[in-house]
Amino acid sequence: MYVLIVEDDRALADTLGELMREQHYTFDVVYNGEDGLAYAESDLYDMILLDIMLPKTDGFEVVKQLRKKKIRTPVILLTARDNLSDKVHGLDCGADDYITKPFSKEELFARIRANSRRQGEMVIDEINVGDLRLDLSSSELTCGKKTIRLGFKEFTLFKLFMQNPMQVFSKTELLSKIWGYLSDAEENHVEVYVSFLRKKLAYLGTAVNIETIRKLGYRLSPTVRKEEAV
Repeated sequence: MYVLIVEDDRALADTLGELMREQHYTFDVVYNGEDGLAYAESDLYDMILLDIMLPKTDGFEVVKQLRKKKIRTPVILLTARDNLSDKVHGLDCGADDYITKPFSKEELFARIRANSRRQGEMVIDEINVGDLRLDLSSSELTCGKKTIRLGFKEFTLFKLFMQNPMQVFSKTELLSKIWGYLSDAEENHVEVYVSFLRKKLAYLGTAVNIETIRKLGYRLSPTVRKEEAV
């Protein structure tokens, strides 16, 4: 999942970022409503956590403008206000949900999961493609009797591939989805991590491999066994 955090309290924004990292979510953080609107308009994100009281443009106006532009990304408002009129106003502007500060991480992720389900995302514990099983809670990849744990970026990248077998992803798409809109990572980062993953697939002896599609990018194939250069 790719989350945009729009929060002017930098300590809270940093905490939210750490929580996203714990869940293996990719995320970007911005600190005012004007930047929040600009980033959200890219339509890259799966979820937006949006503070109401923001400098430059408040959260109500941000979500109103997004809906006016037909951007349907789920928005959860973060608010210190607990009066009913503010909550109703936020929902009327187009937000999907709200959570009142302070909140627990359990409540936050329960609301993220609930709003993801409304968008059609199934909450699952593992993904299976061909003879591979990826455990989403432990980041372990298994084929037959062999298991290997993936690093954070390896897991995030391979999860995307396994969720979309046979779909071709360009290096640019992978950079934005896995490294984030704000990252200064370059295409060679993608090549390096694809190489790491191919070595782990070779160790597992799986029939699944990551194919290079010339001039287009990469895709996960359940049937290709041959080793390929990046």
